[in-house]
Amino acid sequence: MTDAELFQHCHTVLPGHRARTPAEMFRAMAAWCEDNHVAHDVYGNGALIEQFEEKIATLLGFEAAVFCISGTMAQVTALRLACEDRASTLVALHPTSHIIVHEKSNYQLLGHFHALLAGERHRPWTAADLRALPDKLGAVAIEVPMREIGGQNPTWEQLDAIKAHCRTRNAHLHMDGARLWEAAAGYKRTPREIAAGFDSVYVSLYKGIGGLGGAMLAGSRSFVERAAEWFRREGGNVIHRSPYVVSAAMQFDARIAAMPHYFRRTEWLYEVLRDYPAIRVNPARPQANMLHLHLPVSRERAIEIRNRVAHEHQVWLFGRAAPGALDDSSIVELYVGENLAGLPDQRVRDSIELLARGLAGQ
Repeated sequence: MTDAELFQHCHTVLPGHRARTPAEMFRAMAAWCEDNHVAHDVYGNGALIEQFEEKIATLLGFEAAVFCISGTMAQVTALRLACEDRASTLVALHPTSHIIVHEKSNYQLLGHFHALLAGERHRPWTAADLRALPDKLGAVAIEVPMREIGGQNPTWEQLDAIKAHCRTRNAHLHMDGARLWEAAAGYKRTPREIAAGFDSVYVSLYKGIGGLGGAMLAGSRSFVERAAEWFRREGGNVIHRSPYVVSAAMQFDARIAAMPHYFRRTEWLYEVLRDYPAIRVNPARPQANMLHLHLPVSRERAIEIRNRVAHEHQVWLFGRAAPGALDDSSIVELYVGENLAGLPDQRVRDSIELLARGLAGQ
């Protein structure tokens, strides 16, 4: 069976939220539209999208927010404008920044800005990492939380120091907040408190929220208006944003309200994993409702174990696996969402036991 077929074969899924079929999603969207008398926007003009943009802006403490078809477009556009405002094309990025790791060098090939890497790959930033760059910076972009290192964050004091440093340096501070909602539970702060001191914030409408896609960029009204014009120039001016906005808006409040529960479930999962020393967990303590498992087998072997458990026990342990830094090691990610949060404790324990037995060659 293909991976997709194996996934469908499973009655128990550990990571993420319950996957809806297109028919299920579209039925839910249609019912919500009927109940809320939703009309299509036209090129971003319409009551639903404008109200949702205002809701996100208020939640984050900014003057305005604008929908964008993708976070990739939203982020490089925001940083390009920030560099124009500061008369410098240099942007400080962490080595694990999504822009560096996943966006195919778009910032460079499309002439948006030049990236300077700051800090070390395996730990969050500190203000000292930025002070080590002597150059005039147009912008600093920080991911909250940092996905590629297991959902780690700077401490609250370190984050405050980064904000203060950027103010002193007159560098635009931008947040990659793709998983900001998750970080809020770990920080035990509101998204607005975390966003205070940033000049712009991007948030995803599909990662933790579960929408069909899309993003929001928040900032000052003038900054957001300029960004919206650039989104049009870059091909983001789709005639109807309503499918993306409806799919996010109809479940947004419930997902945000569930984040503290997902985080508590993550804390519980950490305690379960302590019984399996062969499975190394990063970070050492939960900072968001996600974590990385470092496994003592190759990526290929990890996938074999996942697929065998799925085939024989109808349990889906994780999605992708990546090679670890050492030979015969690999890294997998667990996002603790609706699926794991809703499973009985013993079923989760049994599932982790299946992974441990596979790692031991049993």
